Amino acid sequence: MKNLFAGLALAGLIAGPLAAQAQDTKFAQLGQELPTPNNYRAASGAPGHEYWQQRADYNIKVALNDAEQSIKGSETINYTNNSPDPLTYLWVQLDQNIFEPNSMSNLTKTGELKDKMSLQAVEYMTREAFDGGFKIESVKDRSGKPLKYTINNTMMRVDLPAPLKHGQSYTFSVDWHHNINNQKTLGGRSGYEFFPEDGNYLYEMAQWFPRMAVYDDVNGWQHKQFLGSGEFALPFGDYKVSITVPADHVVAGTGELQNASQVLTSTQQKRWADAAKSDKPVLVVTQEEATKAEKNHAKDTKTWVFAAKNVRDFAWASSRKFIWDAMNVNIGGKHVLAMSYYPKEANPLWGQYSTQAVGHTLRNYSKRTIDYPYPVAISVHGPVGGMEYPMISFNGYRPEADGTYSDRTKYGLISVVIHEVGHNFFPMIVNSDERQWTWMDEGLNTFMQYLAEQEWERNYPSGRGEPAKIVTYMSGDKSTMVPIMTNSESILQFGNNAYGKPATGLNILRETIMGRELFDYAFKEYANRWAFKHPMPADFFRTMEDASGVDLDWFWRGWFYTTDHTDLAIDNVKWFTIDAQDPEFVNAQKREQQNKAPQTLSQQRNLQDIPKTLVELKPELKDFYNSYDPLATTATDKATYQTFLKDLTPEQKKALDSGLNFYEVGFKNLGGLVMPLIVRMQYEDGSEEVVNIPAEIWRHNNNEITKVFVTEKPVASFELDPYLQTADTDLSNNAYPRRMAPSRFELYKQGREQQPNPMQKQRATTRSNNGAETNTGE
Repeated sequence: MKNLFAGLALAGLIAGPLAAQAQDTKFAQLGQELPTPNNYRAASGAPGHEYWQQRADYNIKVALNDAEQSIKGSETINYTNNSPDPLTYLWVQLDQNIFEPNSMSNLTKTGELKDKMSLQAVEYMTREAFDGGFKIESVKDRSGKPLKYTINNTMMRVDLPAPLKHGQSYTFSVDWHHNINNQKTLGGRSGYEFFPEDGNYLYEMAQWFPRMAVYDDVNGWQHKQFLGSGEFALPFGDYKVSITVPADHVVAGTGELQNASQVLTSTQQKRWADAAKSDKPVLVVTQEEATKAEKNHAKDTKTWVFAAKNVRDFAWASSRKFIWDAMNVNIGGKHVLAMSYYPKEANPLWGQYSTQAVGHTLRNYSKRTIDYPYPVAISVHGPVGGMEYPMISFNGYRPEADGTYSDRTKYGLISVVIHEVGHNFFPMIVNSDERQWTWMDEGLNTFMQYLAEQEWERNYPSGRGEPAKIVTYMSGDKSTMVPIMTNSESILQFGNNAYGKPATGLNILRETIMGRELFDYAFKEYANRWAFKHPMPADFFRTMEDASGVDLDWFWRGWFYTTDHTDLAIDNVKWFTIDAQDPEFVNAQKREQQNKAPQTLSQQRNLQDIPKTLVELKPELKDFYNSYDPLATTATDKATYQTFLKDLTPEQKKALDSGLNFYEVGFKNLGGLVMPLIVRMQYEDGSEEVVNIPAEIWRHNNNEITKVFVTEKPVASFELDPYLQTADTDLSNNAYPRRMAPSRFELYKQGREQQPNPMQKQRATTRSNNGAETNTGE
C-alpha cells in the first residue's frame, strides 16, 4: 500500500495523462475492407433502393433406377433477368461432376504415404473409379432447337441466341442422367446407403440436377468451381418436381406433396390429415408397414409430385424402408408440418426426438429472425451425417443394433437436427453466397443452434458457442489458421474457422459487448432485411451496427480479419490510500513498519560476531544524533498540520475523511485481440463487484494500459474475465495476486475396447439382478 497526499492524489485522478501512443489500426474503421455503398446495397447494410436479383423457375421430371442406383431426368428452366445488364450466356452448376475421376476436386486432393498403412487406406486408394458426374444428353431452347453449351468442370455455359435484356425471360431445357454415389464409401452431400440385411437402398438426393448459378451486383456470375468445401450459391424460384420411384417407396421432398391420393393409402392419408392437427408426432407410415415393404420389392412405379414456391433449391429422399411421422407446429398463427422419415434401424431414438427437434427449431429460430414461411420442414435419416436444403435436411446418428444409445448419440441427433433444419433460415431464406463465405451460413446458424440447444434442456452440452470452447483453437499454431474472412475453398481447420469461431464471436457480441437487447434487435433486423435476398458480409456488419448504434468495426477487424487471439493479463496492482500527513499517524505507521522490518542475514550474524561496537565501547563518541528520534512528533509538526487542515476546501475535507482506497491496475494485451475488460474485485469482507469496461479502453494504446479503481472497501484480489466471456486463452495471468492454474494429464490404455453405453450397462445389470448374479459395474 502507498499513501497519496490528498491534494496531489485527487488532482491526478481527475486529470490523468493519456498514453503517448499513436492510435493503432485495431480501432480504425473498416473503410477499404468493405465495398463502397451504392444504389444496390446501402451504407446502412440494407438492400438499396435499386436492389435486384435474378429468378429461375423449374419444371423437373426424374426417374430413380433402384436396380442400378442411377437417375434420369429432364428439366425446363425459365430464367428471368432482373439485372440492368444484357446477358449473352447463362451459367449452370453441375456440382455432381465432382465425382468425375478427373474432376478438379479429385486431381487437387493431397495425401501422403506412410511406412504403415491400414488396409482401409489402401483399399480407398486402389478402388475402382466411380463413373460419376452429369451425362448431359441435350440442351435445347423452347422450340426444341439445340443450344450451344460448354462444360468447364462443375460449370456449364449455355450460349444464348440473342442477348437477354433487363426484364426478359428465357426458357430452355436440359436432359441428363447420372449414377448415384455410395455415400458410405465415396462420401459427399448425398448418395445411397445399402442395407444388406434386407437388400434395400435408402437414397438422399441433392445436387442431383443442373442448377442455375447466381448472377448478382457483387460478383457478376458466381461460377467458382465446386471443389467440395464451398457450398452453393443459388437464385430463388418456383419448382414443380415429378419423381418416379418403385411403387413401394416413400418419398420426402422439398415443398408440398401434390398427389397424396395417388401415392398414399386412404389410411395413410387420414393419418396425414390427423398429423396436421396434432401437437405430437403422428405416424403416417408405421414401422410395421415399412418392414412389410422391405420384403416386397415392387416392379411397378409411382410418381410423387411436389411443388415449392420461392425456394433456392430442391432435394428429396426415397426408400421403401421409410417410417414417416409428422406433427403440426404453430408459427405466428400459421400451421407448419414438421416431419421425419427414417428406417427402423433409427428407432427408438428417431421416433422420440427427430420431429420434436424440428418443431423446436422452427419456433426458436422464428422468434429470433422471421416467422418460418414454408409449409413443411423435414428431417430424413440416412447415410449423410448432416446436410441442408429448403424444407428438407439429411441427418445422421442412429442407436445401436439393440436399440440402446449413448448420451453422445442422443444429443448428437438433437443437435444435428436443430442445425440442419436451422439452415432453412441461413442460407435457404437469408440467401448468402456459400461458395464464397461459409461463415455467413454455418457460423450464424451454429450460433442460432447454440441458443436453441440451451432452450431445449437446462445446461445442454453444446459443442460450440461458449467462448471457452474455442480457446484451444484460438491459442493454436497460427501457421495452421486463416482469418474467418477467407474464401470457403481456402479455409484451414474448417469446423473451427467457419462454424466455431464466428458462432463464438456472435455469442461474445450478444453477452459481453452489445448486450442481449441490442444484439437481438439488430440480428432480427438483419434477417428481416435480407430474407429472400442475397446478403454479403458488409451487409451483415453494417446492419448490426446500424440497428444497434454500436461501433463494432474494431470487433469485425480483429475477430473476422485476423488470427489474433484474446490473452489479456493483469500486469500489476498498486494500492493507494489518501494520506492527510497527520504527523502522529504517519510517524506511528513508520515506526510500526520499522519494527516489523526483518533483519538482514548480515545483521543477524553481526550480533554474534561483533560483541561490542566502537561507540558502545567509547560512549564519548555519542552526540545529538545518537539520541535523536526522527519519528517523534514535534510541536512544529502539529502546528503545520493544523494549518493544512484549516486551508482545505469542504470538498477536499470530505475526500480526506472518506477513507477510500485507490488501486492502479496495469493491464496488458498479450494476444493482440482487443476485448472488453471484465474485472471482478473480491473485497476483504468476502463481498465482490464486477465492472464491465468497453473495449474502447484500448483505443489509445492497444498493448498496455492502466486503470484506477476507487473503492470504499479494501480489495483482496482482482480477476479478469471471471465468467469466461472473452475466450481468453491464458487464465493464469488473469488474477492478482496470481493463482495456480491446475493442469491435468489423462491415463489411458492403448487398444482399449469400446465400452458399452450406459443403457447397455443398465440392461446388463437388470438381467443380472433377475438372475443368479449381480453386476457390480466393475
